[in-house]
Amino acid sequence: MAISRAIPLSAHAAIELVAAPAIMASPFLLGFGPAATVVSFVIGALLLGLAVQTAGPGRTIPLSAHPGFDYVLAAVAGISGVAIGIATGEWAQGIFLVGLGVAMVALTASTRFSVPAGA
Repeated sequence: MAISRAIPLSAHAAIELVAAPAIMASPFLLGFGPAATVVSFVIGALLLGLAVQTAGPGRTIPLSAHPGFDYVLAAVAGISGVAIGIATGEWAQGIFLVGLGVAMVALTASTRFSVPAGA
């Protein structure tokens, strides 16, 4: 079975630029505890920084490294979600973080990490 890489890099960056502030704000809007708030805010801030580096010829992070960083952030979100759920018993916060990790993996796996010639 082949993986369809239907999302262009520009759309990937735009989704990350919109999602990162939402991830940072969600713990405050949903009333998360301190641990989930810190994890969500850090993941959102790192994702925002990574998204800003995606587009343009002046990027400092190589395009080939971007998927790896995305997968690491997704793994951190998922593992943190499970750990927070087990440690605090706040499973809603854990499920949010695990879902965030799954969504990040889906986005990264569906993205074509290439730029048009001359761009």
